[in-house]
Amino acid sequence: MITIKHLSKRFVTPDGKDLQVLKDVNCVINRGEVISIIGPSGTGKSTFLRAINLLDPPTGGEIIFDGENILAKGYPLNKLRQKMGMVFQSFNLFEHMSILDNVTFAPMKLRGLTRAQAEEEARVLLRKVGMAEKAAAMPSDLSGGQKQRVAIARCLAMHPEVILFDEPTSALDPTMVGEVLSVMRQLAAEGMTMLIVTHEMRFARDVSTRIFFMNEGVIYEDGTPQQIFENPVHSATKQFVQRIHKLVFEVDGPDFDMLDVHSQIAAFCNKYNIADKRDAADRIIDTMSTTVAATLHPYTLRFTYGEQADITAIDYMKEGSLQSFLATADTTVREALTSLCREIVEEPTSRGFRVKFIL
Repeated sequence: MITIKHLSKRFVTPDGKDLQVLKDVNCVINRGEVISIIGPSGTGKSTFLRAINLLDPPTGGEIIFDGENILAKGYPLNKLRQKMGMVFQSFNLFEHMSILDNVTFAPMKLRGLTRAQAEEEARVLLRKVGMAEKAAAMPSDLSGGQKQRVAIARCLAMHPEVILFDEPTSALDPTMVGEVLSVMRQLAAEGMTMLIVTHEMRFARDVSTRIFFMNEGVIYEDGTPQQIFENPVHSATKQFVQRIHKLVFEVDGPDFDMLDVHSQIAAFCNKYNIADKRDAADRIIDTMSTTVAATLHPYTLRFTYGEQADITAIDYMKEGSLQSFLATADTTVREALTSLCREIVEEPTSRGFRVKFIL
């Protein structure tokens, strides 16, 4: 349905700097696919959607939609707007119109329907999204979740071939997210082609046929939900989907400020609500610092917490080492360390050897 080649987008900032948001985006979107676009904030996800439907026209590349290059000079925008719908995070309903009028306005203007025809279709669509009884209400009378469901009905009223969703639940109270996602699940089951920028990882995993992980202005990784969430190729993808938070310390000698390490770990544990892990972490670090790690310098010490897997760990990495530095540890020391964690993982890496204490 859509082929995107070498898409780029540049902005000039108010202070005159050149900012490239999309660098070289390439993908093919097939009819009936549901593609969730995930990634850190500021990596071009929303700009990508707005470039596809020319709300923010790209500065380079091609977009072939149903066999036509929509970036070609003279391509009619009204034609694109009818075939490609968009649902925004801020609803964008006409506040001075009733819900019914919001849904009928575009079909009457652009599709040439009579009011009777438009209203008949609109009532069917409002029923579809659970908003039929609110047809006479004004947008100000609705909750955020209800407004977003009306916005979806308004989009469907144009009979689009594809719908772009730009973080459709980000402006909603958490209690209202489910009602919008339920409508989107229904559309996915009916075969609607959708591109969805979202931070709802569980929804993306359950509904999508493909996932785009965007990072630094490009599609960093493209795969099935199983691949992206269970076997990502890139470390950046893994860190994002597992929501891994970390502290990294390069311990270069015996005079390294370990008190600062303990202080940062305490703040980290409080921030991510894992204060119950702090005591074991402090004791492992103290034990390692005075025994095995005392002869490891320089080494890398990492303290990590994976939200999705709910795993807290302490990693010791010694570059260039070919075997576990716990292999020569005193039995008493190893037993003390083992008692402070659930598991000790000893593994070679491309850089050296790592020992991980899983708390």
